[in-house]
Amino acid sequence: MADWTTIEALPSPKLLDLFANDPDRLDRFSLDVAGIHFDWSKTHLTPDALSAFEALAKAKDLAGRREAMFAGEHVNVTEDRPVEHTAERGEGNAESVARAGAYHARMRALIDAIEADALGPIRHVLHVGIGGSALGPDLLVDALGREETRYDVAIVSNIDGVALEEVFKRFDPGATLLVVASKTFTTTETMTNAESVLSWMKEHGVEDPYGRVVALTASPDKAVEWGVDETRVLPFSEGVGGRYSLWSSIGFPAAIALGWDQFSELLEGAAEMDRHFRLSALHENAPALAAFADLYYTQNRHAETRATFAYDERLRLLPSYLQQLEMESNGKGVTIDGQPVGRPTAPITWGGVGTDAQHAVFQLLHQGTHLVPVEFVAVIEAGDTLAPDHHRALLNNAFAQGAALMKGKQVDDPARSYSGDRPSSTLLLDVLDARTLGALIAFYEHRVFVSGVLLGINSFDQFGVELGKEMAKAAEKGGGDFDPSTTDLIKRAFG
Repeated sequence: MADWTTIEALPSPKLLDLFANDPDRLDRFSLDVAGIHFDWSKTHLTPDALSAFEALAKAKDLAGRREAMFAGEHVNVTEDRPVEHTAERGEGNAESVARAGAYHARMRALIDAIEADALGPIRHVLHVGIGGSALGPDLLVDALGREETRYDVAIVSNIDGVALEEVFKRFDPGATLLVVASKTFTTTETMTNAESVLSWMKEHGVEDPYGRVVALTASPDKAVEWGVDETRVLPFSEGVGGRYSLWSSIGFPAAIALGWDQFSELLEGAAEMDRHFRLSALHENAPALAAFADLYYTQNRHAETRATFAYDERLRLLPSYLQQLEMESNGKGVTIDGQPVGRPTAPITWGGVGTDAQHAVFQLLHQGTHLVPVEFVAVIEAGDTLAPDHHRALLNNAFAQGAALMKGKQVDDPARSYSGDRPSSTLLLDVLDARTLGALIAFYEHRVFVSGVLLGINSFDQFGVELGKEMAKAAEKGGGDFDPSTTDLIKRAFG
């Protein structure tokens, strides 16, 4: 039976030798899907490595697990739930797809009513949420809303009051719509921020601030109990995890700011990647190949981190979004059976924006002692109207960095030498629009899923985030059994 020993025992060839010995390497390890060109040729994947991962995928029943997820089976075993984010874009269990479609129709109807001034003359949308209820919408609005949008949108996640006050200075309370995004409608940071927004509205003469509230939640009864009118509660399925929820009503700020057509294109781009992932053989399957490369470096080369650099200002929030998606999903220590995994799971995800990062962290990538697989994300069509020199220089930097990491440079002075043989992959989008962004995000989701299945873990729970929150609540109530250091810190801060 296939297991990890074959992958752990794979040889360690040099990247330049892999190109020299295989004239078909570029074609073998690159493909085009949904307006995105994927290139893994500058990774250490080989045909033997690919065969080993395909055998492991068969042993772990990746195909069966994939079909179970799309079929709506309860693959989130620790919470006994289905995983339904693909249904939000029309792919999966028919009942779940129909329910998602009904929820989308409800959201569109509310947007139409807001556009018709049913809630008053709205010009600003203040969205409060945290984690997946903020990172996804923030990425969408920042990436696709650089030109003038239909509403000013601010997305606030931090409970630090400075974050809200910055928005209060810009927004007119009499023309602001408050959007409260919380799956459970109990999240402390979100509900505290929501209460502060309502107080701000009241203090500035808004007679019925609750009449300007929209709730995005999988717990509609709690939203109504809190004070939101039922007609302005936009539900989504309990089977849609927070970090997978931007396709649902959590995407409301993007849908209202960018327009429904853009939101529909986002969903269709993701659905195209869903179909590719579901129907393509593993050796030509973008999420699977990416996961194989990720697992090769964590299991064979013992890489502890992976870096993503977006060579496009519009994708500056992508690394932050991926941190939650990847580390909350696969940052686990036990299998789905509750046994120790016994091997590395998710690498630490980090990154930044090119070319800024070249002058900050690339020193370590080129000459440091850590092996860091790098992923470059770039867009062929420029997002600006300045002279073409800007975008040409941007793309040339991205391509040259990947080449330099692989080739290196040997000179007599060790301080000026580069070892080379450092891996990178490149994702090159034809254009950054709603459709390609949807496909890109869905690619990352399925990549996480493949890694989780091969590692034997549940990618869809997140119990690790709970303990700190429980202890914070205990501290807020003046209780909790804390260590001397923490007790001293609380005393110093609050007396």
